[in-house]
Amino acid sequence: MQQTLKAPVGMILGVLCLFLTLTLFPSAVRAEEPTLVPVPGKVTMVDIGAKKCIPCKMMAPIIEVLEEEYQDRAAIVFIDVWENPEAARKYGIKVIPTQIFYDAGGKEILRHEGFMGRDAIIAELTKLGIQ
Repeated sequence: MQQTLKAPVGMILGVLCLFLTLTLFPSAVRAEEPTLVPVPGKVTMVDIGAKKCIPCKMMAPIIEVLEEEYQDRAAIVFIDVWENPEAARKYGIKVIPTQIFYDAGGKEILRHEGFMGRDAIIAELTKLGIQ
């Protein structure tokens, strides 16, 4: 009888621990970033930073405008590593903000650390064939 109870009790305790972790510490477990990066078949520029870091805040309006301007021609993506800490490991981020440019085949072409202005971003997208 003891043997038959061990498995269900262990499973119940595991589910209970996961529930308590998600309830008490919702930021402890995060899903992957919402967008697949690089976007398959599209030139992609990903800005990896945090909504609360100063240079990232300075870039936020630039990224928003470029995302809208280039929506049909290239993918412009922002990932917040404070909300998605696994993304920092996945992309090998050492400094925020970091911008990574991928060609349409998904190959990383350029990595830039620190603030990057609108003109510099547009120049890199143009080098990748985006007009």
